[in-house]
Amino acid sequence: MQMFSGGCQCGAVRYQTIADLTNTLTCNCSRCSKLGVILSFTPASAFKLEKGEDNLTEYRFNKHVISHLFCKTCGIQSFARGVGPDGTPTIALNVRCLDNVNIEALQPRAFNGAAA
Repeated sequence: MQMFSGGCQCGAVRYQTIADLTNTLTCNCSRCSKLGVILSFTPASAFKLEKGEDNLTEYRFNKHVISHLFCKTCGIQSFARGVGPDGTPTIALNVRCLDNVNIEALQPRAFNGAAA
């Protein structure tokens, strides 16, 4: 686990989080595949939104259990809120929106979200 800062492109949404980037994934669902996100999941207790709550717009699809949040100004989805399999409030981080991460060094596993 490591501390990261992240946010949207325009800077209206910023956060601090603790995450483990050794366990990232890519998803082939209709949303993730079009966005090209690399995901990492962390407990909501390890995530602090520093600014931008009032600048977020929510989108829910499929089973409507994940709150996909994106910046009203630049449109970037830097994180989502949901609940983990054990019921723990969880944040899905778009790793591409974390500052100073070498994306090429990651080895995300594939998740078949299209079949979920």
